[in-house]
Amino acid sequence: MTQTAHTSTSSGKQMLSEQVYAHLRDMIMRGDYAPGDALKPQDLAKEQGVSLAVVREALVRVVGEGLADRLPNRGFAVPAFSDRRWQEIAEARRTIEPVVLRMSIERGDVDWEARVRGAHHRLARTPAYVPEEGEYYSGAWSEAHRVFHRTLLEGCGNPVLLETFDRMWTASELARRWSAHRDPDRDGADEHRRLEEAALARDADTAAEVLARHLTMTAAALTGRTHHEPAKEA
Repeated sequence: MTQTAHTSTSSGKQMLSEQVYAHLRDMIMRGDYAPGDALKPQDLAKEQGVSLAVVREALVRVVGEGLADRLPNRGFAVPAFSDRRWQEIAEARRTIEPVVLRMSIERGDVDWEARVRGAHHRLARTPAYVPEEGEYYSGAWSEAHRVFHRTLLEGCGNPVLLETFDRMWTASELARRWSAHRDPDRDGADEHRRLEEAALARDADTAAEVLARHLTMTAAALTGRTHHEPAKEA
């Protein structure tokens, strides 16, 4: 095989793996798989019309994001739901994110301030719920929510810490997809407004305190219900 042909084959495999990964990730996040469901490479390969090698590469990426587990001698599976798992994620977020936010407030420049303001504006103007998506947060709001929280931390300038945030956020979003219904007693919009105000005022103590409380309430919402069944689409 010539070098050109080899490169073309590798590129094609990578493109297929990317497509399978995106499809698999979307299915898991949509709740098409229940907690604990097996992810069988052979079935996925047949369904997607690709090789086992392509599917396994995609599965490894999904595992890396915390959206699947690699089980010894048993293949791959969607994480089984347990309150302990999400409490551990919540504990990690409460430990790490307020510290990174302090760094961000200390190091962030005017461009960071502008991005924080813009991200909050988009979040505040995006409907949290839309009729076609039932009781779940809308896809647009979920993305605006992620961008706002990530933007708050980006002023830290440390890509390793931001990669850690990305992984924890994805795992939290999976839990949210299984359990997030309307919480009439919580004013999330006010929490986000206070976060923005404290960050832009360079008040690190208040910002860290508001964020820690925000994450604690989120954890309570995710673990304070009975999770014997995955949430069903409305």
